[in-house]
Amino acid sequence: MLSLALKAVIFDMDGVLIDSEPVWQQSELDVFSSLGLPISYQDTLQTTGLRVDQLVEYWYQRYPWENYDNAETATQIVNGVIEFIQTDAKPMRGVIEALQICQQQGYRIGLATSSSMSLVDAVLDKFEIRHFFQAIESAEHLKYGKPHPEVYLNCATRLGVAPSECIAIEDSMNGLIAARAANMLAIAIPPHEQQHDVKWMLAHYRLHDLTEFSTILN
Repeated sequence: MLSLALKAVIFDMDGVLIDSEPVWQQSELDVFSSLGLPISYQDTLQTTGLRVDQLVEYWYQRYPWENYDNAETATQIVNGVIEFIQTDAKPMRGVIEALQICQQQGYRIGLATSSSMSLVDAVLDKFEIRHFFQAIESAEHLKYGKPHPEVYLNCATRLGVAPSECIAIEDSMNGLIAARAANMLAIAIPPHEQQHDVKWMLAHYRLHDLTEFSTILN
């Protein structure tokens, strides 16, 4: 059961509201393969939760390529994800119900993501869920993205609550580290293939999906 001191629930976006992580990984593979990088699907899991410019820099440091243009490469990856969102995206299981429960129980609701606002807008408009959120924060233009806690701290400030009064919902280890560093309680919803990995013990709660969210509120 959650503490009575909690006043806000802050959602990550990719992998929590929308099943976009596999799309990110495929878009990364497509773009990086075209640049000649020898990376695999398993390799892309290392950068889950990072801001797109950070993951481009991450791979450039390991496999430098000619005519490096971080912004252009990042844009190509993002465009691939946006195309998916606009055509085939569906909310993760339990998303709408979890948002409704938060609203009904009087929690303030925030969104804290490493993704750009163009992606945020695409998701919120596609699912028609913008009205649930009192604060929407992107790390797009921050000095540091996740695992740095700044985007979470900004979201708490915008919600008008202390970080210790928030619980964050994450699907990536980088995001989980950011939430814990922000002094928030944390719910982890690991990818299916990582559900039993001991690293998720860093979270205060672990769920299979958001259909289980109500069980920790009661």
